[in-house]
Amino acid sequence: MTVTRFQDLPLADRDHSWDGDAADKRVRDWADAEDEPDAAYRDAHIGYDGDKAGNFGSYKLLIADVIGGKLKAVPRAVMAAGNVMQGARGGVDLPADEIDRVKAHLGRYYEKMGDSPPWDR
Repeated sequence: MTVTRFQDLPLADRDHSWDGDAADKRVRDWADAEDEPDAAYRDAHIGYDGDKAGNFGSYKLLIADVIGGKLKAVPRAVMAAGNVMQGARGGVDLPADEIDRVKAHLGRYYEKMGDSPPWDR
């Protein structure tokens, strides 16, 4: 797993709804990544399998959506990803040595939202 570089994406409104499947379609369209993932598509996720970077299924923890033509981190998506890191929805399969990096990345968005991640509560 390769953890993406923190993008410091602008935040959507806290009450903005979250539909991961619909967001993925919008991000693919916005990133012009219809055939295979690209750097813009990657920026909407927390991580991906670096050995399979050309496979959409390798990308994990989508936290962004295209809103008003711009890629924005969606607070509800960040919270969903944080909950997955705590085991919700069956958790996520990550190498043990990447868990802290993923949590740190998500933690920066929690801080930006004025909240603390579930693992710090």
